[in-house]
Amino acid sequence: MSSAVGAGTPHELSTARGPGAGLLEPAPAEEPFYRAASDEVEVFEAAARDRLPVLLRGPTGCGKSRFVRHMAWRLGRPLVTVACHDDLSASDLTGRFLVRGGETVWQDGPLTQAARAGAIAYLDELVEARQDTVVVLHPLADDRRLLPLERRGELVAAHPEFQLVVSYNPGYQSLAKELKPSTRQRFVALELGFPPPDTEAEIVARETGVEPHTARALVGVAERIRPLRDRGLTEAPSTRLLVHAARLVAAGLEPGVACRVALCAPLTDDPELAATLAEIVRAVLG
Repeated sequence: MSSAVGAGTPHELSTARGPGAGLLEPAPAEEPFYRAASDEVEVFEAAARDRLPVLLRGPTGCGKSRFVRHMAWRLGRPLVTVACHDDLSASDLTGRFLVRGGETVWQDGPLTQAARAGAIAYLDELVEARQDTVVVLHPLADDRRLLPLERRGELVAAHPEFQLVVSYNPGYQSLAKELKPSTRQRFVALELGFPPPDTEAEIVARETGVEPHTARALVGVAERIRPLRDRGLTEAPSTRLLVHAARLVAAGLEPGVACRVALCAPLTDDPELAATLAEIVRAVLG
């Protein structure tokens, strides 16, 4: 069998196939809608200028991924997004040898492609990845900005515009799944949460086309449910779920029905909690 080594060119939009493999996308041509809640845009831009990696902390569905896409547009950078999970291996991120047409060729993984191309590499829910996979990021996330490809015998120096961004939901952390200090302390940390009610209503209306009063009512339901996070509800209703409910309203469903199937049902299987959520929906929407 003959052997060839090819990393591909940065503009190619192919990646290694594997669990969690991402896709190198060009910078968004149009601005992804995002409403800043604080100074996160300015902090991210400053980190990008100084080549510092960024860690985003926040609940599921609060807009972390949308924020990263918005920043890719603002900075004019390509973007790679990788969803982390238990089966994600270091090779899934860095690359592997593949057999193609009778030849053994090297295929860069999404992280390697991003490092070569000067893209933003966004690793979503990094805490879900195995620790031996997370360790691969360490030399890339400090002042060395290097990515070792041990199987290929290559040390990749990150492009000057490369930016490493990771995220996780602190609500899911446990002793078995948490970022070690040796990882956390390599990053600039940004805390993202649910937007203020007026901003969240604007987002829901803008994303779905529902009337502003409908968007405000849906946000009102979420505002009443979120405190239950401390009383048995595993996860608070996210902005993403509000958008789902609003889309159903825009498609013709009554707001109460839309809340039941898109906002309440995904949150719990517990009959008592489900009844409480239904009561809140009736109280807010009438």
